[in-house]
Amino acid sequence: MPDGEVYITDVDLSTPDQQLPQKVNIMTRQVIRTEKAPAPVGPYNQAILASGQMLFVSGQIAIDPSSNTIVYTDDVIKQTEQVMENIKAILTAAGVTFDDVIKTGIFLADMNDFATVNQVYAKYFDPENAPARACVEVSRLPKDVLVEIECIALVGG
Repeated sequence: MPDGEVYITDVDLSTPDQQLPQKVNIMTRQVIRTEKAPAPVGPYNQAILASGQMLFVSGQIAIDPSSNTIVYTDDVIKQTEQVMENIKAILTAAGVTFDDVIKTGIFLADMNDFATVNQVYAKYFDPENAPARACVEVSRLPKDVLVEIECIALVGG
């Protein structure tokens, strides 16, 4: 162990005939893609469904999927609306809704936009059931957008 302690186990690893615990679950991984959300701008997928239970949605920015271009370059309200619609399309492709989202991460180019982004964000989540969340200001976002949002959702929960 890193601190110099010895790890003690109930399993005697020196006896080859002792039965070790068997793996019960094998994790599965399914790529989620939809043309109703922007194609990735790098080597990643829109979302990954892990073991059919947890959906990890990549950070979405204000790209219009029909034109594949950044929209509303100077309007954080419109950019946030586009981001949320992109997330909605990916959630729908995976068979879930915003009610299934358990965690979000918001990245802002300017923390002064926090209240404005919250106004749009609040339209998509019931305050009583809103997911856990982190929000941070970053020095720069892909394609110089104003906001990026990622999320994790439970599937079949």
